[in-house]
Order: sequence, then C-alpha cells, then structure tokens
Amino acid sequence: MFKLLLLCTLAVASRADISEEDEVLVLKKSNFEEALKAHPDILVEFYAPWCGHCKALVPEYAKAASMLKAEGSEIRLAKVDATEEADLAQEYGVRGYPTIKFFKGGDKESPKEYSAGRTADDIVNWLKKRTGPAATTLGEVAQAESMIADNEVAVIGFFKDAESEGAKAFLKAAEAVDDVPFGITYNDAIFSKFEVSKDGVVLFKKFDEGRNTFDGELSKADLLAFIKANQLPLVIEFTEQTAPKIFGGEIKSHILMFVPKAADDFDDKMAEFKKASEGFKGKILFIFIDSEVDDNQRILEFFGLKKEECPAIRLITLEDEMTKYRPESEAITTDNIVAFCTLFTEGKLKPHLMSQDIPEDWDKNPVRVLVGKNFEEVVFDPKKNVFVEFYAPWCGHCKQLDPIWTKLGEKYQDSADIVVAKMDSTANEIETVKVHSFPTLKFFPAGDEHKVVDYNGERTLEGFTKFLESGGKDGGAPAGEEGEEEEDEGLDDMEDLDEQDSDSDGDGGDHDEL
Repeated sequence: MFKLLLLCTLAVASRADISEEDEVLVLKKSNFEEALKAHPDILVEFYAPWCGHCKALVPEYAKAASMLKAEGSEIRLAKVDATEEADLAQEYGVRGYPTIKFFKGGDKESPKEYSAGRTADDIVNWLKKRTGPAATTLGEVAQAESMIADNEVAVIGFFKDAESEGAKAFLKAAEAVDDVPFGITYNDAIFSKFEVSKDGVVLFKKFDEGRNTFDGELSKADLLAFIKANQLPLVIEFTEQTAPKIFGGEIKSHILMFVPKAADDFDDKMAEFKKASEGFKGKILFIFIDSEVDDNQRILEFFGLKKEECPAIRLITLEDEMTKYRPESEAITTDNIVAFCTLFTEGKLKPHLMSQDIPEDWDKNPVRVLVGKNFEEVVFDPKKNVFVEFYAPWCGHCKQLDPIWTKLGEKYQDSADIVVAKMDSTANEIETVKVHSFPTLKFFPAGDEHKVVDYNGERTLEGFTKFLESGGKDGGAPAGEEGEEEEDEGLDDMEDLDEQDSDSDGDGGDHDEL
C-alpha cells in the first residue's frame, strides 16, 4: 500500500513539473519527453525572450491554446525558451526564432514544421488539418453557417455524390492547404441555403466580394490556384500576423504603398490603390505599410525611403533575387498604379538601384568608401585588387569587424595595387553583386575579366592579410560557391527587415528568422 501511494505521489509530482502559462505548457529538456507521452499531439514553439516576432506571437499563441481547450480538443500548445534549453533547441535544428514544430502521435523523431500564419485562427486551423479530416462533412445548414461565421476565409465544396471525381479532387486540394478550413456537403438544404444548384466550390470570406464561386474544371491544380488567388484581400496590410501569408504565398510580385494610416487622405489613397488592384488579381499582391509605425522603419530604409517622403509606391519581386522597381510618378492614382504594374507585367521596367552621393572624401581614409555611383569604376579598375566589405549600419557583426577592417585598410593604405573598401548595402545597390547577409566580403582581383571571389576565411587581420597576399586564394572561393563561414545577420527575405534592430548587437548568435 505504501509503495502504491509513493508511486502515485511521484507521478503527480512529475506531472506538476510541467507548468502552464495562459494554457500553454512550459517545457524544458527535463520534462520534454514526459509532455510528449502525456499529450501525443503537441505544437511546440522554440523562442527567444528578446525576439520581436516571438513577443508578437504570445497573445495569438495563448488564444489558440484557449480556443482548443474550449473545444475540448486534446491538442496542446507548448513553448521552450531556446536560449535556456540550448541542447533541446540543437536537437530539433532550431536556427532562428520562433521555430514552431508539431509532434504528432508522440513521435519525437520527425516533427512537422509549422507552416501557416501567426493568428490564433491560423494556428487552430492548421492543427485541425493535421489531426482530423482535410474537410469537415457538413450535414446541417447551421454547421455551414457556423464555419463561415467563425473563420475569416472558409471553402465549401457542394457535391451530390461523395464518390464523384469532383469531390475527390476537392478533398485532395483540401489536404494541400494548411491555413484555410474546408467543408464538404451533400445536403440539399445547404445547396439551397447558399443558392448553389450544381456541384461546385465556393470560397467565403469576410472582405472584398464576400464570396467567390469556382467556375473551372474541378481538378486539384485548378482549385488550388482559385484558392490562392482569392484567399487574401485585394489589398492587405503588412503586419506581424499577415507577414507569413504575404511571403509564404504563391504570388512573388508585390506592390507596396507606404502611407500613414492617420493621414486625412488615407481613405482616398486606399480607394485608388484598391481600384488599381482589381486588374492584377493573382499576378501582383497589393500591400500597404503604415509608414508611421516604428517597426516598419527598417522596411522604409530598405527601399531608400524616409517617412517624411510618404506616401510612396514601390514594387518588389521575391524570386531567387529581390529586385525593386520605382514608378516615374509618385502620384498615387489608379491610372498611375495601373500603368506602372502593366509595364512591370510586360517586362518593360528597369530595376531601381539605390545609391548615395559620392562623398568628397571617399578616398581620403585608409578604408575607401564606395557607393552605387562609384562602385564599378573602383572595383573593376584593371590595375587594382579591391577587397570590399558590404555592411549594414545596424549589424552587430559588422560593428565587431569594423576595427579589424580599419587596421587592414591602414596596412595597405600606401599599396600601389591593393584597395580596402566598404559599402553600406542598405543605401546602395549593385546589379552585379547581390548581398544576402551582413557582413559580406568580396574580392575583385585586378584584370579585365571582372572576376569576383567570396571571402570565407577567418575574420582576423592575419586571415585577411594572408588572403590578400595570396591574391585571393587562401580563404577565398569563386562567387556563389558555399564555404565555411560564420552565421551572419541575414536579409534573405523582406520579412526579416522589421527584426533587424537593437537585438543585432547581441552576442553574435543566430539572427532572427521567420
């Protein structure tokens, strides 16, 4: 009897080790496996206390946990402070914050990466898709009405025969979409309620037209294209919550309107912008950014804008390389925006490359200062070997490198054929050189071939010296090849821009990713 009591006591004490905050389990290495056993389906956020994206996620994550609990779901949400539980974070390949993984059925070996948005509804819908049927069977009108009322976007398939090819294609499409709830019905009353007379699919939404009816061939590919084209508003605001939908979508060409929401003419500007968007649905995503919000200032800087210069329009493509475009006229009218987007879709626009003016003393200091306007003239001088640091003023790694780079410049200040230089890549852009992280170090050897060599060696005075004395061979690799290097502060996605703040001056760890 005593042994049984002791075992029960130990079991209760063990379970008590898993504390909760706002319905979210707080996990550590010591209780992680126990949590997976107790809760077979569990979503785990690996976060850092200083991470801005993590802070923004807190209320939505807690709301999602509460929603699931209220529904009686056995799915639980949990979090791990990856800065405290480094071993656990390393075990699950955490490189940026937040990293969110779903452990299904207690399987800790191959968790599924969370891939949907950052709102409570997004989280709940994604989890339901992972643990339940791809589409909920709707047998009553009230069920359909509830699905539409409870979600920003919902897709319902109307079919007379569950075994029809159209119904099967619909279910396959439902399995492929994580962030939108799907319903399927064979009920005549529901057909009648929503004025559907034959097999078909309707996307219901709480914005723009209110609903979109699919009118193509009922195939998985065509249904997915229909959903992708209609699930976002014609014009969407850039926020922490909408960023994953914006950057995770199929549309990689984005037109941005930078405008202060508090401005007297905001509604007028939005009306012009929205009207222009109608002709480019599914081709260009129309986004507006509140230029007065502090968190958005880094994005303005990325486009060479100051909030005093807003409203303004820019266009960007997010393919393999980010390319920016600027309209000739800054007037925000429907006609101007349509003309600008039309030129873009026809391939008639030239990229907009930012450049500062050439400083009067650009060549007076040991480290030469390059800008867009003098870059090619300097680095492609056939008689010079030019070593360039591409940096960002806010980058912590760049600040750490600065005194070493200055010493390197001093060492070769009087050299006849070696030039040490730097360029602020947040204010200057070069068509021939794409910078994805900071600092980026590239060597341009003398000659007429315009060769470029990436530096992948040690970031020490000795390492740099050995590299230069070897003609760019010791520590270098042809541009574009992978090499061993430190984890730099990345700029692989415009979505990262609002996180490049004072946190960049930290301990040199990983940059914050999405």
